[in-house]
Amino acid sequence: MSIWCVGRNYAEHAKELGNSVPTQPLFFLKSSSTLVHGNSMPYPTHVLSLHYELEMAFRFDEKLRLSHIALALDLTDRQRQNDLKAKGEPWTLAKSFKNSCPISPWIPFDSNEIYTFELQINGQKKQVGDQNLMIFKWPELVSFLHLHFPITEGDILLSGTPSGVGSIQKGDVLKSVLKNQKQQILIEWTLKIE
Repeated sequence: MSIWCVGRNYAEHAKELGNSVPTQPLFFLKSSSTLVHGNSMPYPTHVLSLHYELEMAFRFDEKLRLSHIALALDLTDRQRQNDLKAKGEPWTLAKSFKNSCPISPWIPFDSNEIYTFELQINGQKKQVGDQNLMIFKWPELVSFLHLHFPITEGDILLSGTPSGVGSIQKGDVLKSVLKNQKQQILIEWTLKIE
């Protein structure tokens, strides 16, 4: 199983990090062993600068179509990522470290739904995402993946993070919600960094 992650898929997030807005999807991989299920995770002590990035996650079924949706945190070692980018090196050390992909429970995906999501840390709103603000919508991302990569059943697509990323510390409590177009809560997920 692979975790296919798209970077810079929200223009405001690209701008806040001083990056250009891509003209085609920018993909990188996380190892499936980075997944964390549940409501707590240990703080990764070897990380130089731990940043949160909340994203919608999609899972591929046996027909290689999107079947389920969840919320996931693409945890990033921002200082190490900046150092690697400056050297023109891959981001793997900054993106695919142990416990770098906490994920909520899955629910069935409805392709006709309009999803929004939100992240609060210690009760303060930090990120608000709307699939309509994505540069590349999920059908474009799926088409690009099928064209270029060997997608398999159970693979996960992380669809990018909106603006508002920042650092997290040991003891922080992250609360994430996914809503439908009627603003009904579909997923409510709390994660404590221990």
